[in-house]
Amino acid sequence: MPETPPPQNQPYPGRTGEMSPEPRDEMRGYEGRDLLAGKRALITGGDSGIGRAVAVAFAKEGADVAVAYLDEHDDANRTRGLVEREGRRCVLLPGDLGDRDHCAAVVEQAVSELGGLDVLVNNVAYQAPVDSLEELSDEQWEHTFAVNIHSYYRVTRAALPYLREGGAIVNTSSINGLRGNRTLIDYAATKGAINAFTYSMAQNLVDRGIRINAVAPGPVWTPLIPATMPPEKVEEFGAQVPMKRAADPDEIAPSYVFFAADRLSSYYTGEVLAPIGGETLPG
Repeated sequence: MPETPPPQNQPYPGRTGEMSPEPRDEMRGYEGRDLLAGKRALITGGDSGIGRAVAVAFAKEGADVAVAYLDEHDDANRTRGLVEREGRRCVLLPGDLGDRDHCAAVVEQAVSELGGLDVLVNNVAYQAPVDSLEELSDEQWEHTFAVNIHSYYRVTRAALPYLREGGAIVNTSSINGLRGNRTLIDYAATKGAINAFTYSMAQNLVDRGIRINAVAPGPVWTPLIPATMPPEKVEEFGAQVPMKRAADPDEIAPSYVFFAADRLSSYYTGEVLAPIGGETLPG
């Protein structure tokens, strides 16, 4: 993509086809090595952006996938087509993961359709910038937490009875969970909670042989950006990092393959990997 995108916006949750430029999220140059051969994966927020790139990368590595998403049917069907092109199955599971009952339902549907579950990717997210805490309503705070962290807890809890030794969970965190964000107060708080959830569950699950890690990207060009930020902020998106640009989803998805594949990361659990475009963090 160019160093920064032109000003633009669109209604939440955003559509890939309306973005300028469209993100690279189809893993076109990626060659799989059967690292996930025969695995079955559930990816929340898997219709577009990072989730789409992860779904396609997993398929190229030999996995069947179930994709949970809100209502972006065009994007979800595009993702299914990309997965099926690789000869793998793709199950689409629309609905609101901010709803507690739906979280359990998507796991049950995924297991039923795929015949089991080996990998869970908690990736769904919501954000809405505010200028001050006074502007941040109770309704927004509660919705952000419902989608961004409550769904991770609920989907993971529902998935655990099906995950066996060797299973893997990958959570999507954010640079904002590591150092905060002055306008994404509630979003950053949920991402910090995801990191702590990951650390805690890694300790809790180690005796069961289930690994859980997180990926904490910096700016990534996905539909969430023009759907939740004002046009002038979109125009500046990614310019603040040393690389002077946002990542494309294709650049982030291999981190998820790394954590999902036992052959690559069997000694990793409770790790937060931060692809953040050259920014360095203390600690």
